[in-house]
Amino acid sequence: MRLSLLFAGVLFISGCGSVEWPLPGRGPEDINTPGPSSFPSSGATPNAAFIGANAVIAGRGDTVYGLSRRHRVPVRAIIEANRLRPPYHLRAGQRVVLPRGRRHVVKRGETFYGIARRYGANPHALARANGLKPPYDIRAGQALVLAGIEARGMKRVVGKTAAKEAGRKSAGAPAIKRRPGKPPPAAVPRPPAASGKGFIWPVRGRVISGFGAKAKGLRNDGINIAAARGAPVIATENGVVAYAGNELRGFGNLLLIKHAGGWVSAYAHNDTVLVKRGQKVDKGQKIATVGSTGSVKSPQLHFEIRRGRIAKDPRKYLRGV
Repeated sequence: MRLSLLFAGVLFISGCGSVEWPLPGRGPEDINTPGPSSFPSSGATPNAAFIGANAVIAGRGDTVYGLSRRHRVPVRAIIEANRLRPPYHLRAGQRVVLPRGRRHVVKRGETFYGIARRYGANPHALARANGLKPPYDIRAGQALVLAGIEARGMKRVVGKTAAKEAGRKSAGAPAIKRRPGKPPPAAVPRPPAASGKGFIWPVRGRVISGFGAKAKGLRNDGINIAAARGAPVIATENGVVAYAGNELRGFGNLLLIKHAGGWVSAYAHNDTVLVKRGQKVDKGQKIATVGSTGSVKSPQLHFEIRRGRIAKDPRKYLRGV
């Protein structure tokens, strides 16, 4: 479905601590694999041959997400640079611009969070674009990619502070540790024990989009259930709220709930959210109401279940409400 590209393109959610959704390396698969003629005959890998290109010609079956992974350019950057509209389909033969954007060379004394604030960037998006993991340690002389962040309205701070930072000299490349500042969000509590009776349907309604591959290389990592606006959305199993917000473009008001055994459930397009991050919920508890927030026009719930890194077909695990 059309939301899969955006869902896959964002691995870190603002303010959710260590929770990642979808988990790394488990987004929709690119159904188009370039043939042998697409690569140098020197035996270089596809990544080595493609990285650095500023534009490509889309092949049959290419997707925005697939190009993003292959060329290491953020999904949102590709969408905005090419003025793509939902559902973000690419035509065979279409020229696709791959915006590389600016880079910031780390100076002695700078911190990752300080750089993110300087450019008005979401720290999680900046970390994602540069493949960094907590605690986001950086080194003097290291180049941070800013590709795609400008497209979301990044603002660069100028003035005396910026001038002083620009004038600093780098002596060698010692590791720069994160300075104490605004503390990160508290860790989400351990989820409560499961009921032992399996997952239940999160809402009463009709499935209008099933799990799995869709046309033109798209994929739905869950199911979409049409229901009346305002209908109750309930927790599929005992758990703890890992995320409650609307930062993920296209998904509207979104809830992620962690369950025992490494399971995570997702509830998108909610009208109202009735729980908050860190709150423990019981199986069958009302956690939201059905709506049409995000990039859908009719009331529905987008629902996903994952175990570890793998998206599961919810209908194979759900029982009656």
